[in-house]
Amino acid sequence: MASSSSSGSPCAACKFLRRKCLPGCIFAPYFPPEEPQKFANVHKIFGASNVTKLLNELLPHQREDAVNSLAYEAEARMKDPVYGCVGAISVLQRQVHRLQKELDAANADLIRYACSEMSTALPATPGTGVVPPPLAHRPRPAEFGRRIVDGGASFYQIPGFPLPYSPPWPDTSSGDIHDRGEGTI
Repeated sequence: MASSSSSGSPCAACKFLRRKCLPGCIFAPYFPPEEPQKFANVHKIFGASNVTKLLNELLPHQREDAVNSLAYEAEARMKDPVYGCVGAISVLQRQVHRLQKELDAANADLIRYACSEMSTALPATPGTGVVPPPLAHRPRPAEFGRRIVDGGASFYQIPGFPLPYSPPWPDTSSGDIHDRGEGTI
């Protein structure tokens, strides 16, 4: 990309630094005059001389990615001076963890439902005359299970029904996890 000095307008970096934008300006391809805040953030966080050194050490095809990374980190650091983009990553990791727990709970519900459907489809035991109750007359899970709620996901734990894996939530004997205030955002 050619220097913006040929169009008469200096790049955002040269304009911010109040210097003449020369044809070989290393900032011109990455900090166009239409985006002055991009360079202002990068300059405030990293400094113009550090960015110049970094760009000069990189191969030309790597520079655009480096500038985009610097701009992203600088903007995140401006919004959150303590954590920067690490804070955003942490929030996303917590969200993934919470959604994984909801998915595990939904899978557990599905397994329990499939197992209960299989048990009602079995024929009567020969010689006993015991026939499973019809599906319409079976009790609802709330009537024979314990409700566990965690972070927006809820399921009914059937007493005596082992899960095929250890659940990702703590087992509480009181029943509802919300009693301790957990699971809220």
